[in-house]
Amino acid sequence: MLQDIEPYLACPHCARPLTLDGRTLRCPGGHSHDLAKQGYVSLLAGDAHTGTGDTADMVAARDDFLAAGHYRPIADALAQAAVAAVAEAEAGAEAADGGAGPGGAGPVGLVADLGAGTGHYLAHVLDALPGRPGAALDISKYALRRAARAHPRIGAVVCDAWRPLPLLDASAGLVLNVFAPRNGPEIRRVLRPGGTLLLVSPTTRHLRELVDTLGLLSVDEDKQRRIDEKLGPYLTPAGRREVEFTVRLSAEDVRTVVGMGPSAWHTDPARLTERLAALPDPVDVTASVTVAAYRR
Repeated sequence: MLQDIEPYLACPHCARPLTLDGRTLRCPGGHSHDLAKQGYVSLLAGDAHTGTGDTADMVAARDDFLAAGHYRPIADALAQAAVAAVAEAEAGAEAADGGAGPGGAGPVGLVADLGAGTGHYLAHVLDALPGRPGAALDISKYALRRAARAHPRIGAVVCDAWRPLPLLDASAGLVLNVFAPRNGPEIRRVLRPGGTLLLVSPTTRHLRELVDTLGLLSVDEDKQRRIDEKLGPYLTPAGRREVEFTVRLSAEDVRTVVGMGPSAWHTDPARLTERLAALPDPVDVTASVTVAAYRR
């Protein structure tokens, strides 16, 4: 709920702390932000817009696909990495005689998911980290309507990943980023010293059985190198693992996985139906991602 993450939130206009007053967040500068009836709050700056966010159809497709458990190995790997990162942070804090920050359990505190979508992965991580509050950050209000209900410790916030995040400096011990845009300077700012970014990105083998047949967007072979280069000035690589498995998808599952990702913006529905006929039903598809850790 929003109350769980209130101690970590910052006003998008003046960056000062926000306080929850009934169903409104207020800052000392006089700015106010009302909680939507669906449970999320918009902390977008006044000139920002949500036109680049996932549509209602994309969000519904993602919710259906993830709820079916097709990407469960990815969620499990992310949760395992989160538990390991928290354990290491707690051990380091204990050795340095450190303490907890505002509102958090232990030295880690807030788990922030940048580009959280429906909150599926954040909820999975929070299940593995009892007592931790989670901030679902996304520009799509359609996604955050679902994220606000995905877990009792999630607070859902509309924001733009490419602008200053509405979080206080050094407020998060753990930042998640799953198939989403990443803003290196802002991630470093909101991470506590010793905090970790866990980043999930597709490899070139991800959905390879569908890419050519259906005309989907492919993954650049240099993607991981470019990610490392962009994050390099702000965070230090701290290990990675590849997670690869085969998932059996029906024709409707394939349509859903296309509709939930970036290819949805570039795929003609009629042409997709025609190309789906060329695939076996069901079809075995490779899911392949890298789960990488970066530390402040």
